[in-house]
Amino acid sequence: MPAGSVPRVVIVGGGFGGFYAAHALAKVAVQVTLVDKHNYHLFRPMLYQVATGLLAGDEVAPPLRVLFSGQKNADVLLSEVTGVDVANRKVVLPNCELPYDYLVLATGIHVNYFGHEEWKQIAPGLDSLQEADEIRSKLLTVFEEAERLASCGNADQAVIQEMLTFVLVGGGTVGVELAGTIAEMTRMALERDFRHLRPGSAQILLYEGTSRILPSFVEELSSKAHRHLEQLGVKIFTGTSVEQVDAEGVVAKGTRVRSRNVIWTAGVAASPAAKWLGADADKTGRVKVSGDLSVPGHPEIFAIGDTALVIADTRNLLGLKSKTAVQMPGLAQPAIQQGEYVAKLIRRRVSSQPAPEPFWYWDKGDLAVVGRGYAVADLRFWRSAGLTAWLLWAGVHVYFLVGFANRLLVMLRWLVQFLTKRRGIGVVSADL
Repeated sequence: MPAGSVPRVVIVGGGFGGFYAAHALAKVAVQVTLVDKHNYHLFRPMLYQVATGLLAGDEVAPPLRVLFSGQKNADVLLSEVTGVDVANRKVVLPNCELPYDYLVLATGIHVNYFGHEEWKQIAPGLDSLQEADEIRSKLLTVFEEAERLASCGNADQAVIQEMLTFVLVGGGTVGVELAGTIAEMTRMALERDFRHLRPGSAQILLYEGTSRILPSFVEELSSKAHRHLEQLGVKIFTGTSVEQVDAEGVVAKGTRVRSRNVIWTAGVAASPAAKWLGADADKTGRVKVSGDLSVPGHPEIFAIGDTALVIADTRNLLGLKSKTAVQMPGLAQPAIQQGEYVAKLIRRRVSSQPAPEPFWYWDKGDLAVVGRGYAVADLRFWRSAGLTAWLLWAGVHVYFLVGFANRLLVMLRWLVQFLTKRRGIGVVSADL
């Protein structure tokens, strides 16, 4: 399409919201430019499997340029947005400016250390492929170092214990998934692969500041997940905030816990999109949007996914509408549906059709995996915990993986690992 002959749509962010918005505009008479600081579309719900060696990074993060190679009206730019010139309708990049007729901000989130950014060097979060690789390499390295020390007859057992103590700060979905996977990983690895380390020598400690883990789930499922993690050997501390993180470990409720392995899963914050626009935002930085997901006063700018504070009606899987509007959770499904909705709205504007009704969310429920063959599922009208929920979780996650090849690879890898009880990736890929 000749430049300038059709409306220009700039989408910032190649996550779920941005990807599905761009994909839904494939047959619309617009020119799409997708900008992201990474060159891949990250399937974030399975990032913890990269961090624990279950999957390789390229199996959950296909390149954006490859995904859009067949979409003739889409360009992909590897760059980081530094601001938005709202008055002149331009997105500011380090070396240039991109003009737009429509702007979709799907900039996602970053790990929130609640004012303690210095903790990031000690307690990495799970926010990108690079951090997942760092966590995996760190986990594998401490096993190797502990084995080397244990092979010496006069090894200091306190030091080995410190090396094999894993602290996770935050008992939400990511914290629970990591805790369960690391617990099973340590049991199987220490029993089969290491000759001088006892399977019971590893400790997995999970800290949650609220009264229960998985606080977004109903208490019944939260309790079942709690019990299953304890059966795996995870020690759970609810109502316990971590007050200090340093090279020696953490301090929680005034108690020093010595550990070489601290992982931050406690919270997230929105990108600076609200500051770029000078828009009203909530305390976590999410842009407050109108019913059509546009920024108030700027009908040509939309914020979706974790970038936006969206209050909307919902319908369950059976199509039954809720009585009151609710705040959208920071999950993949709301972002996907919001991206597709914005694409539909732009298509109607471009073709001079009536605007669609305000955004509403088809609530397909919540899922969280708690270990090998065990998950919790809340579909609103049906709840389950155990193997059935795990099969549902596996099916849903494989379905939403982008690309047939990725789905096939993940299914085969899961099958092999389920039968052999072995990790997929066991190579230390970085010097730590």
